[in-house]
Amino acid sequence: MRYPNFLKEGDTIGFVAPSFGCVIEPYHTLFDHTLSRMEEWGFRTKLGPNVYADNGVGISSTPILCGKEMNEAYADDEIKALIACGGGELMCETVSFMDFDSMKQASPKWFLGYSDNTNFTFLSTTLMDTAALYGPCAPEFGQEPMHESLFDFMDFMCGKKLSFHSYDKWELNQLKDAEHPLASYNLTEVSKPISVQYKGPVSGRLLGGCLDCLVNICGTRFDKVKEFNERYAEDGVIWFLESCELNAMSIRRSLWNLKEAGWFDCAKAFVIGRPGLYGSDVMGLDQNTAVTGLLGEFGVPIILDVDLGHLPPRLPFLSGAFSTVEIKDEKFYIAYELK
Repeated sequence: MRYPNFLKEGDTIGFVAPSFGCVIEPYHTLFDHTLSRMEEWGFRTKLGPNVYADNGVGISSTPILCGKEMNEAYADDEIKALIACGGGELMCETVSFMDFDSMKQASPKWFLGYSDNTNFTFLSTTLMDTAALYGPCAPEFGQEPMHESLFDFMDFMCGKKLSFHSYDKWELNQLKDAEHPLASYNLTEVSKPISVQYKGPVSGRLLGGCLDCLVNICGTRFDKVKEFNERYAEDGVIWFLESCELNAMSIRRSLWNLKEAGWFDCAKAFVIGRPGLYGSDVMGLDQNTAVTGLLGEFGVPIILDVDLGHLPPRLPFLSGAFSTVEIKDEKFYIAYELK
């Protein structure tokens, strides 16, 4: 597995929009604030051509131009990290125009994003053997005050911190809107992981992302999970999964799809984030039983309600990295060995 060099003062952070950009509020104001903050921290910034674009369908621009932006940014030796400007709907179409072979030959760099950006974080891991960071998109670093989870992501990329634990509270309903663009997370709910079949710390290779995107990748020419499982069979895989627009029944169907495709053959544990449609119940199937009723047959730990995905705050999940996860004192812990 390839890992990028840790960031240092004076390095250039690039911003790209392979999914949505920052053209509307509150994201435009938040993003501008992010740029100022990054520069105050001593980083240089470099913007891709689609960051403020709005001529695409479900993404910032056309799939060809979004793919071109990613290819050029990844090949740019000046850029040491890339942060996506937002999630979206059709980044899967951007993937068709990404040159993964060339990216694999380039020096690895940090890529940070979540949701629709699963289309890159997941494929970076499985196609390029290059770790990618699943977490907040660029505008979130502009909030005031900035939540500790965002500092954790920066500390991770700078090599200052390689172990983390869940936060005390999480946001169910955000306060951020066009009139209050810099609002911080609205932390009203108490964080407490739920465990099934858990017997102690588990170590393995992280892989996963947003289930809405993963189920679309499955079975395409970009699906190389079987090969990934074979390469890292000795380590085993800790799957981290969350969802955006899937209700409980859709989660269950998507997991069945990936299971039958053999994706989970090397699973050592499943770490499940809170779904975007939190509290969804369809015909008596809720968000937890949608997962445990299907994945329980693997006989490995399942940890639910983790700080991961569409209901912040988020813990750093470095796709492809070797990690150890555990529950201790009613908190979720994750630690990394970059090997």
